Amino acid sequence: MKLKPLAWSSMLAITLRCCSIFAGEIEYQFQLTPQELEWLGDQIYSNECDANFECLTSWNSGEEFPSLGIGHFIWFQADQESAFEETFPQLIEFMNTKNAPVPPWLNEESDPNSPWTSRDDFYANFQSGDMQELRNFLEQQKALQVEFIVLRFNQTLNRIVLDFPESVRPKIEKILQTIISSQDSLGLYALIDYVHFKGTGLSDKERYQGHGWGLRQVLDEMLKKPVTLLSFVESAENILARRVNNAPIERNEQQWLAGWNNRLQTYLPSVESSTLECTSL
Repeated sequence: MKLKPLAWSSMLAITLRCCSIFAGEIEYQFQLTPQELEWLGDQIYSNECDANFECLTSWNSGEEFPSLGIGHFIWFQADQESAFEETFPQLIEFMNTKNAPVPPWLNEESDPNSPWTSRDDFYANFQSGDMQELRNFLEQQKALQVEFIVLRFNQTLNRIVLDFPESVRPKIEKILQTIISSQDSLGLYALIDYVHFKGTGLSDKERYQGHGWGLRQVLDEMLKKPVTLLSFVESAENILARRVNNAPIERNEQQWLAGWNNRLQTYLPSVESSTLECTSL
């Protein structure tokens, strides 16, 4: 399901900072209204699993961890190694700073790790009191989850720009500003959702055969193309196809590519996306 976009009033606020390390560093900050946050949250919730309440606690087949909340934030077991960034503990920490009524068992300092040992264990406990409490809590706190998503986006966009060679940064900034101003809300939504969906592309861990798949890689791909919202989607499709081709065979990432591409289509105007199943990382 694709939601009707808002004509967002919030545009890019750019402030120049001078410090001893980076002179003229650009800091990107987006401040969305409550209505804009609600629209963005509903769209991300729809993207992840068609706004299905049960999908607020999921463990996708072929994955090694559960995905929780409207943004499918991932949670690792103790000492678990992964190519992906763990985000659920960060979300809970953020919610605590906002005085949200976090279920006490999620704040156990003695064991802050995921309590489920496997996908089978997770679904054996799917209707347990703790799991039902978790789904209800996540459904009630949608606004804080999308606020957290935007906060992480604000914190990382300038780092993505600075990861490019200095000579290329003005072109990257121009690409970002063009995308942000595209099609009312859709350009900014595309950037925020893609960073949440596939990451920044800055982590050395998030690589298959030396290639990443985050926003940094999409922007690099766009240096070769005219800058439009459509070219952003096409560049993202190319990067995700490369990821699937480079992925370990046992992950069978081809099974998710169609859903990923459907999600990218929600960035474009006048396109009704198909119903999405719970999507993987």
